[in-house]
Amino acid sequence: MSNGEFKQSIKKTLKLINPDTITHELDQSFLGETVLPEESVPSGQPSYHQLSEASKLLHQGIKQQEDGELIAALKSLQQALQMFQAVGNIQQQKQVFSVLALTTYTSGDYQSTISYSQQCLALEQTTQDLSIHIQALSHLGNAYRHLNDYKQSIKYLQECLKITRQTSNKRSQVAALNNLGLVYKAAGKFTQAIEYQKESLEIVEELQDNWGMEQVLKNIGNAYYALDDYPQAIAYYERCVRIARSLNRLRTVSQVLKNLGNACYATGNYGKAILYYEERLQLAKELKDQRSEEQSLGSLGVACEALGDYKKAIKYYEDRLLLARKIKDYRIEEQALASLKFTCEALGYYAKVMEYEEGYSTNS
Repeated sequence: MSNGEFKQSIKKTLKLINPDTITHELDQSFLGETVLPEESVPSGQPSYHQLSEASKLLHQGIKQQEDGELIAALKSLQQALQMFQAVGNIQQQKQVFSVLALTTYTSGDYQSTISYSQQCLALEQTTQDLSIHIQALSHLGNAYRHLNDYKQSIKYLQECLKITRQTSNKRSQVAALNNLGLVYKAAGKFTQAIEYQKESLEIVEELQDNWGMEQVLKNIGNAYYALDDYPQAIAYYERCVRIARSLNRLRTVSQVLKNLGNACYATGNYGKAILYYEERLQLAKELKDQRSEEQSLGSLGVACEALGDYKKAIKYYEDRLLLARKIKDYRIEEQALASLKFTCEALGYYAKVMEYEEGYSTNS
């Protein structure tokens, strides 16, 4: 892989951690090999080979993180950190701490994320680097959100936002605003969440960043859904689906179609809910995503019941039952049998009711 290709891969890796959080792009200036002419290294100082090996380990750790090899990434990064500490290279230590924070956040080890980010900020006292400072504050805010310490999360993300505004870094502002929206939503302050995320949306629209728009539109839709403002949720979800399809991000499409169906169901628009559930069902089959397929079949059965179309509901429930048995999910099998029993009773299909009761008893 060329150095240019490597930089591009890092930019892609560090842009997204999970389906909601938007991250700050890593300052890539450190990614070139640490190359020093051997004759320029004074006696008793770190050798070219030491610095080069540490740099290679850092590159390797980031590549492993990109590929989802998180345990291997941590090992490589920790080795790189020890070597940079041994030679006293502060700038590279900060970069390693930043990537370690990202890697542990990705793995769900939020306490370690906090520890690495704080160590990174401690080194920031010696040499200022706003890009790394922003990254560390962002990791801290997001980690504290997952630990339900919303006060600390807001504190770090507000500080992060303040710095991004000073630097006029639009993309970092998007991340800070979006993530502040996420923590306010988690804290149950939905109106404030929407305010931050709408400001974030304005910027990504200005930047014509479709990836960012998809993420922020989904998050705004989720906030409106939490407020029970289903018409607004539907409007943002529909925009999100259109953009996600244009980006061929089919997993996001599947997730948001589920939310769209649920929002339409909540408004009593069962026909439209069925259309979205059916669209998700078809997509789940194309993706061979049996969990989404099972969920879609259950949702379709419930929506058809709400419309009074019990025969169609039975068909969906039977398909769900077959799938549950195929994947050996006994909890879902019991749910499908219970749904079938109830629906058949509504139609007076008592022989079928007994059949499903027997299946339920056998499973129990």
